Amino acid sequence: MLPTPIYMDNHATTRVDPRVVDAMLPYFTSVYGNAGSTSHSFGWEAKAATDDARSRIAAAIGASEREIVFTSGATESNNLAIRGVTDRARRRGNHIVSVTTEHKAVLDPLKKLARKGFEITLLPVEQVGSPGAGRINLETFRAALRDDTCLVSVMLANNEIGVIQPIEALGAICRECGIPFHCDATQGVGKLPVDVVALNVDLMSFTAHKVYGPKGIGALYVKRGTRLESQIDGGGQENGLRSGTLPVASVVGFASALDLCLAEQPNESHRLQHLRKRLFQALQRELPDVVLNGPEWNTSEEIRLPGNLNCAFPYVQGEALMMSMRDVAVSSGSACTSANPEPSHVLRAIGQTEDLTLASLRFGLGRFNTTEEIDFAAQLVIDNVRRLRALSSMA
Repeated sequence: MLPTPIYMDNHATTRVDPRVVDAMLPYFTSVYGNAGSTSHSFGWEAKAATDDARSRIAAAIGASEREIVFTSGATESNNLAIRGVTDRARRRGNHIVSVTTEHKAVLDPLKKLARKGFEITLLPVEQVGSPGAGRINLETFRAALRDDTCLVSVMLANNEIGVIQPIEALGAICRECGIPFHCDATQGVGKLPVDVVALNVDLMSFTAHKVYGPKGIGALYVKRGTRLESQIDGGGQENGLRSGTLPVASVVGFASALDLCLAEQPNESHRLQHLRKRLFQALQRELPDVVLNGPEWNTSEEIRLPGNLNCAFPYVQGEALMMSMRDVAVSSGSACTSANPEPSHVLRAIGQTEDLTLASLRFGLGRFNTTEEIDFAAQLVIDNVRRLRALSSMA
């Protein structure tokens, strides 16, 4: 019998891979020194471990180790990037360009900056009905840039609909205009090939817990020569950009998680694409009016995360459907907005109707999902959609 509940919310967080746990364990008990302690062997061992991990993490994204700043996670990385640029007295101006579908960890800092007098331009994206729903138009992007634009922030892959933005092209435009370019790559690193040089980014946020590593450790790539104001001051760690004692075990776990992702990425992407297709086809077969939210994936260019499926089930409340499926963990949107009862800002931004927005679920497939779990989840969704529709028609 299939063990339940089944986890299909891997965009919110991932299970720590047992191999990552094994790599971390010695740094809780045997190598427990402070990496900042320079006067004894306990500190030297800890520093050697963090230096090695930093080098591997940098290599995973095509950076140098001096360009990696450790943080508590992607939210802090996003804040450090955005506030680090805008707090500098010597900047181009007070205009910032971003996108309506960004994560709240970008949108909320921008709202706060707007209250301080910054001018924020949030770009629209392609709408429902377009094969590239959720993507930015390059000409619209270029036209939004101004002489006083001091920062651009665009995410690599969306956490709700999985759409992959043309970061390389956007970065090239920013580079041409001399504008610092920040990318929230939280959902992309470890799942897609990522090279910061090829992507033309100056700043890039990512985190361990989306790639089968521990929670509470993230990083910000800061291109050499990019100037930031620190947001946490104290001991001067991380070249003065982020003070605080490094969590050695977590840093080691972060590196181990990325090592595994890089080694398994090509096969894993194909496997997740197959599982996603199997799930969606089963839902379509039995629920012919199911709606795919976001970009298509049957195009020559894959512009959706391999493990992402976001569907609307007309005539059903997504929250009611989710709550009726205790044996499958899915989500109705971003984990970071689960306390907010409003409909998904991402689905509204792509022009989805309010009824279908409220009838939507997000499936995040990951490393530990199996074909048997996909089939079980599909049948559970089908049965509960039919039940809830029957109850609605009787009301």
